[in-house]
Amino acid sequence: MTAIIEDQKPRNRGSRKIAAVLAGGLVLGVGTMATLASWNDSEFATASFTAGKFIFEGAADQATFSDHATSGGAASLSFTTPFNNMTPNDSIYAGYAVRLGTGTTNNATVTVSDTATGIGADYKYTVFTTATAGCTSASVPLATVVASNDLGVGTGTFALAKNALTTSPGATTFLCVKVTADATLTQSTVSSLTLQMAAVSN
Repeated sequence: MTAIIEDQKPRNRGSRKIAAVLAGGLVLGVGTMATLASWNDSEFATASFTAGKFIFEGAADQATFSDHATSGGAASLSFTTPFNNMTPNDSIYAGYAVRLGTGTTNNATVTVSDTATGIGADYKYTVFTTATAGCTSASVPLATVVASNDLGVGTGTFALAKNALTTSPGATTFLCVKVTADATLTQSTVSSLTLQMAAVSN
């Protein structure tokens, strides 16, 4: 019986050593995983973007503004007499006004051009800015003429400024359109003029 007991002791010691090695390996494994994780990291960055707002509007009465974005929806100019009974060298006048609407976030450059029937052969036109509302024979150009088929200006431009607070519309630019019948005006002719004011955000 003594031999059997002595024989088992070395085996128990070996088992304890194996268990100790396994436990040590287990601890070593956990320690290695923690060390590797500390060498991996991430950084994230994000942002959002908001588009600006751009509103260009006009008023044939130089006071009540709205959008007239197509030739089919063009505002009707109200010319002075004798717009429906023109004779050679007669001149007629019509006011218009433009501005950048509430909420607009950028200034603009406006290019004035025309499509016309009979303008050039029977009539000459000129568009210029004025200091205040109104357009008559007494109106004085505020600055250079912005468009004309008479003075050699052709297509012209002018600047518009937004309101700094964007909670109100920008300053109004008053325009005066003058049309003069040619000295060789043909009787009973019907002519038309459509002005396009194309605003581009700066």
